[in-house]
Amino acid sequence: MSQLPFLRFQPIAAIATTPRAAQLLQILSQSTGATLWVPGSLASIENAQVYTSSLKDQIASIWHEYRAFVFCLATGAVVRAIAPLLENKSRDPAVIVIDQDGHFVISLCGGHQGGADELARLIAHQLGAIPVLTGASASLNLPGIDILGLPFGWRKGSGDWTKVSAAISRRETVQVIQEVGSTLWQAHLPQGHPFYFGFPDDRESISPKARVWISATKRQFSPDADIPKVQWHPRVLWVGIGCERGTSRQLIEVALAQVCQRYHLATEAIAGIATIDLKADEAGILEYCRDRNLPLKTFPAEILRQVSTPNPSTVVEREVGTSSVAEAAAILGGKGRKLTTNYPPIPNPLIVPKQIVKLEGEPGAVTVAIALSELEYTGRTGQLLLVGTGPGNLEQMTPAAKTAVTGADAIVGYSLYLELIQPLLRPGQIVESLPITQERQRAQRAIELAQWGLTVAVVSSGDCGIYGMAGLVMEELQALGWNGKVPKVEVFPGITAVVAAAARVGAPLMHDFCTISLSDLLTPWDVIEKRLEAAAVGDFVTALYNPRSQTRTQQIITAREIFLKHRNPNTPVALVRSVYRSNEQISLTTLDKMLEFPIDMLTTVIIGNRSTRRHADWMITPRGYSVS
Repeated sequence: MSQLPFLRFQPIAAIATTPRAAQLLQILSQSTGATLWVPGSLASIENAQVYTSSLKDQIASIWHEYRAFVFCLATGAVVRAIAPLLENKSRDPAVIVIDQDGHFVISLCGGHQGGADELARLIAHQLGAIPVLTGASASLNLPGIDILGLPFGWRKGSGDWTKVSAAISRRETVQVIQEVGSTLWQAHLPQGHPFYFGFPDDRESISPKARVWISATKRQFSPDADIPKVQWHPRVLWVGIGCERGTSRQLIEVALAQVCQRYHLATEAIAGIATIDLKADEAGILEYCRDRNLPLKTFPAEILRQVSTPNPSTVVEREVGTSSVAEAAAILGGKGRKLTTNYPPIPNPLIVPKQIVKLEGEPGAVTVAIALSELEYTGRTGQLLLVGTGPGNLEQMTPAAKTAVTGADAIVGYSLYLELIQPLLRPGQIVESLPITQERQRAQRAIELAQWGLTVAVVSSGDCGIYGMAGLVMEELQALGWNGKVPKVEVFPGITAVVAAAARVGAPLMHDFCTISLSDLLTPWDVIEKRLEAAAVGDFVTALYNPRSQTRTQQIITAREIFLKHRNPNTPVALVRSVYRSNEQISLTTLDKMLEFPIDMLTTVIIGNRSTRRHADWMITPRGYSVS
């Protein structure tokens, strides 16, 4: 089973003290990648780490080594063991408790910032259990305000997060002033949410009880303010740097801090550093980027020369071949990938012209310029999860597929399929549906979001690799020159329509069979006819997908005529519509009479071979192997 949805929580510790608990967590550890810890009395448990001290001492000794803890023992015992270790909800790990029967998965500690709420949902899917989430935001179907920007790489600024969260939990009006960064999250809030966006005009009587700033500006909040405030900083600032050879990391850091302070910008909003390629090996710049975990972009002089800047320098041009390094590099650093449904263009991205900073006692000088990017830097490697949701009933969906959907930042699919998986969705997810004829656009949108850094689940009914979205996504990636690694791709199979339909009518697929789609939107009809003829001649049990739409009615008639040329008119045929869904319909008939029954796009048609027979309300195809 894939461990991909659990990577963000690694490393995970799973702790059991009884044989039954160890058995449960041993299976769970295989799917989550957790390290299983057991006492010496359970040393015979395979693939487990053994501790010999008390449970309380053991937890204390490994507390800072793991980002998440999964306990399978009494909640009270867990509370007593971890209570002395808890420091701050911004630093505490996620703590999960599972009962020994595996019926409930409790998010005990670190629900928002530790990720315990999300981890509890994922583990519950693995076990077929009920997640128990007691936070107010979960009941309101809202993302926690203190984790709102994490999928987009935003950095938290100062503010009273507890009081703002409390105002949201009371459904009080919370003003959101978003100056930069992705607004995708706004479009996916539930009805009745408490947020008010922007500033009220004279006609509106808005009296917010809390305020959220989403900005590259650093604000100082007074502790005596009338309402609590917090700030998120999307990483939209690209810093262009020019410096003398051998400039220290300390001088670069001081220069950036001084310039940001002068212009009231948050260093947390810095997306990356940009400079001329001659500085690609500059030790001070490399050390600063390494310590701050910032990307470094370098550009050759001939590219920098093409950028119009307000403060060109003939001296710099004589030295390096371009009249601007810091300003031009900052502007180029902020350019690049855009989202098709995101922000308006920025007419003048250079918000800080070049500033020259020197430090007493430090040799050299640093030139700093800052540009604003249209799209924030997430700092994450995107993932594409290609998910088969099965025939439509969640019970028929694999635990791995459920986990992939719940763990994704964004879900892309056809509206009907998204409705079927609605119970799996969690607050804060971006959910985008495109019409049934826009499969390629769906693939392109999913890739776009993944290239930005999001984890995107692309859902298809049945199996995503059989007339589903997996192939289209792969095709689009190939066309873009994908290296096979970034974004990461994983396919989660599902029960396809022919298998589900066959299960409802018996065992019609016991011998060689094939599937043919009658939709000619992506395949020419003459090709489909040749395949129908070959299947009929070859005596394959044949499943027909997409047999009839409102405008495409002749294809199923032609298909029947082709099979009647090579099959007995009494050949058993199964018509299974909306399999495993609440409005499921099953009709067993024969080849000559099959058109007397309703057939549409939700129907799977199974035509038996020459040995297929009907017995009572079942359809059976013998294995057909003869003993020589």
